[in-house]
Amino acid sequence: MRYAVLLLASAVLSASGPAIVTAQEAGDVRAGRLVAQKTCAACHAVEGGQARSPNPDAPSFTAIAAVPGMTTAAMLAALQTSHRERTMPNLILPPDELRDVVAYVLSLK
Repeated sequence: MRYAVLLLASAVLSASGPAIVTAQEAGDVRAGRLVAQKTCAACHAVEGGQARSPNPDAPSFTAIAAVPGMTTAAMLAALQTSHRERTMPNLILPPDELRDVVAYVLSLK
């Protein structure tokens, strides 16, 4: 059930049609990598090709990017939704940093 929230968000948003991302909504991959290293690396494997996360219950960013149907909209929804199992803290990032992290994760596809 590690990916349940991401899969659910992906399925719901995929069913509603393709996500439209404008230049204003797209994040900065380099900035996202820096935010991920600072904010996410204690639990997740954030570097491309890094297979094992420090927390065995936290999927690698490469694995998250590889979830079928994973889109910017799906990731944004998942990261802004409470995690019932409390396996991940609820992140409160400024919108630009959130978009940057999502852009970075999706760049690992």
